[in-house]
Amino acid sequence: MPEGDSIYRVATQLDQALAGHVLTVSDFRVPAHATADLRGRQVLGTVPRGKHLLTRFEGGVTLHTHLRMDGRWQTFRPGERWRSGPAFQIRAILGTEHGTAVGYRLPVVQLLRSDQEYRVVGHLGPDLLGPDWDAAEARRRLLADPRRPVGEALLDQRTLAGIGNVYANELPFLAGVTPWLPVGELPDPDDLLDGARHLLDANKLRPGHVTTGDPRPGSQHWVYGRGRRPCRRCGTPIRTGRHDRDRTAYWCPRCQRGPGPTA
Repeated sequence: MPEGDSIYRVATQLDQALAGHVLTVSDFRVPAHATADLRGRQVLGTVPRGKHLLTRFEGGVTLHTHLRMDGRWQTFRPGERWRSGPAFQIRAILGTEHGTAVGYRLPVVQLLRSDQEYRVVGHLGPDLLGPDWDAAEARRRLLADPRRPVGEALLDQRTLAGIGNVYANELPFLAGVTPWLPVGELPDPDDLLDGARHLLDANKLRPGHVTTGDPRPGSQHWVYGRGRRPCRRCGTPIRTGRHDRDRTAYWCPRCQRGPGPTA
């Protein structure tokens, strides 16, 4: 599932293709909205909220989409050939005279009133890339259950909006703790939150989720995806385990203090 910085980048691409222009194409290929027609409405813009996308139109209508694991938005210039996937995978098409956005394999395509957006994103915690970031509220939610493992808390979108499995592994490494350390034992929760916001902000307009400062392929991460390979700091083989929702966890047993995965 894409991280919040990837969703921010998708929102930026949709904005560049559609915002400020009037829809000439409106095609929703999902049963719930197959007859909906937004042609003639101006696209006000697309905003990311954690891992959710909210595309707003004049008249108080919002399109809510979520990519989950396989969904993707692709934008095209006028007259450009679509080369991103077969037609049967298309779930939504939004077009103007200036560009077209095509949504492939979107698992969530939902039209709702703009004043009802809270129904789909109101449960989320503070958005790490949002203009209304609230560090105090993020800290409160992170520490609400002191016994909860760090990795599990980071992956819970009700705690923070925008973190996926890449950062749920990289952030504990940078904090020097394992993903299974209880959040109540974090040496500096504020430092963890500041690091999360810094990393997502640094990567929001580039691909790769770079956490090491080295964008070269194979060098972007400290531990994520590096099972059995030597730790970049100490040379100890990176171990793997499981944490929240059976996702793969990576950690260095020498650089990171705390418990390992439970049996």
